[in-house]
Amino acid sequence: MGEESSVKLHGTWVSPYVLRAKLALKIKGIEFEFIEEDLANKSELLLQNNPVQKKVPVLVHNGLPIVESTIILEYIDETWTQPPHLLPKDPYLRAKHRFWVAYLNQVSELLGKIVEEELQGKATEKTMNELWKKLDVAEELMKAEMFPNGCPCFQDVKPGYLDIVLYSFLGTIDVVEEFFGYKSFNTERYPLLVSWTKALSQVPDVKDAAPPKPKLLELLHGMRHKGTRY
Repeated sequence: MGEESSVKLHGTWVSPYVLRAKLALKIKGIEFEFIEEDLANKSELLLQNNPVQKKVPVLVHNGLPIVESTIILEYIDETWTQPPHLLPKDPYLRAKHRFWVAYLNQVSELLGKIVEEELQGKATEKTMNELWKKLDVAEELMKAEMFPNGCPCFQDVKPGYLDIVLYSFLGTIDVVEEFFGYKSFNTERYPLLVSWTKALSQVPDVKDAAPPKPKLLELLHGMRHKGTRY
């Protein structure tokens, strides 16, 4: 399904949530039009397609809008049913992937909060410790539950739902740490998460969709002066 369909994605290049939708479309091999939005001056089309939240990403398929990044990922997988599949077919494995995605969304929100606090000069050790504790849990339990034989490899398989969500925020954590001058996300503490993220960063579709590091650093420098979050 969807071979002759119209697919448009409203988003911003810097958003990790938009990156999720981009990656899913690329991994599934779906042609789409990307519409870059200025969130300081939102287009009428964006407001029409997402009148409740007025946020990106918004996927518009044959004129029908779908919002929320994880919902968009599942919609893509259910609509374009050809492989590669983003979610496992086994119901139990699918449930486990959804659970860990929900958990990683909490981690992503904490990372966004830290960036915001740092940009405003209000960084707190409490928020930072919350982030590392959640990553500690992910490292230990995801390794035991999801990857008992080691880090996933993408030489013969495409990234899926869980991979996309993980990379969407951990894929740029090195840029954030370089900008703010700390380094806590390292192989010694997080061997699985770091190796997993690095493996994903070598996938051609991921390389093609990921925001450029120099552009991210430039944006962070500009936002530091304004004290705002991207």
